[in-house]
Amino acid sequence: MADKRDYYEVLGISKGASEDDIKKAYKKMARKYHPDLNPDNKEAEEKFKEVNEAYEILSDPGKKARYDQYGHAGVDPNFGAGGAGFDGSFDFGDLGDIFGSFFGGGFGGGRRTNPNAPQRGESIRMSLAISFEEAAFGCEKAVTVDRMEQCGTCRGNGCAPGTTPEICPDCHGTGQVQVRRQTPMGVFATSSPCTKCGGKGRIIHQPCKDCHGTGAVRKRKTIQASIPAGIDNGQTISIRGQGHAGVNGGPAGDLLITITVRPHELFRREGTSVLCEAPITFAQAVLGAELEIPTIDGKVKYDLPEGTQSGTTFRLKGKGIPAINGRGRGDQYVTVYIETPRNLNREQKEALKKFAESVGDNNYEERKKFFKKFKK
Repeated sequence: MADKRDYYEVLGISKGASEDDIKKAYKKMARKYHPDLNPDNKEAEEKFKEVNEAYEILSDPGKKARYDQYGHAGVDPNFGAGGAGFDGSFDFGDLGDIFGSFFGGGFGGGRRTNPNAPQRGESIRMSLAISFEEAAFGCEKAVTVDRMEQCGTCRGNGCAPGTTPEICPDCHGTGQVQVRRQTPMGVFATSSPCTKCGGKGRIIHQPCKDCHGTGAVRKRKTIQASIPAGIDNGQTISIRGQGHAGVNGGPAGDLLITITVRPHELFRREGTSVLCEAPITFAQAVLGAELEIPTIDGKVKYDLPEGTQSGTTFRLKGKGIPAINGRGRGDQYVTVYIETPRNLNREQKEALKKFAESVGDNNYEERKKFFKKFKK
């Protein structure tokens, strides 16, 4: 228990907080760390469990009073009657609880899950490929999943219509049977799944013919998935309640869709920025020109200044990817490079030689710098 944080600290409140303050703090922290808002985040999942544990204790006046007086020991079932102190005596039968907490309940006495309690259904994971533009601007996609749904005939209880399950007489509905053994160190209790009911805590004598007693049937369903604008490759969206059906009336799991963005033939992406390269002619670079540049919104005009060097990058503001949170939009960056002409005829070559002779080396600043360094 030494590694457990103070419950008041977990909820971010003081020890004298009122019931309303405790409830408000719990709602705030539960919303912050809820698994639906933090898919595949193990740290958030542990925080969520910690918040629920703290609220369970502090929202109960009796447990809260014991916790305020004795700390964690006051609400830990392994510490006797509510942590009422240690009088020097020790019942070796209590070793079952201690070993159970270390070895997953193998020695009995630890906390067990009721097999008939409502349980959340498993989530379904799938991948979906979309285009570069669909990722940028968002889209609606129909996805088909095979999932377990509650049986409509028995409404999930697994029994034939008109019948009900029997509480297992051996385990009394717990799904576990316990055997106690006397040893020189005391009484040890071991628990194992009940063989009569298979650990389910109940026995179905007349199973439903449609689901064969499982309470669920496999069905194929098409679901509309809203892909948000600005989603990036590898990100996952969650559609709540569209996973496998829950057990014993528990909620359904979620549908988790991981997005794969297909490469674009012109554009690539870095965050919310779009990058591309555009070829220009030697004459356009020297004299300047009005260029037509492709963007994800369509073609736009750009005035290329005269004397532009190959490798120059310019920005088209607001022509990038929308931010996934809806706040603003990135830019597009275009790098130009000069394409050297091929297969010139004799007249073109002669004209180019005359041009080169007329220009000389005086107009090539980078060239002069390079050879100057080379001579050194």
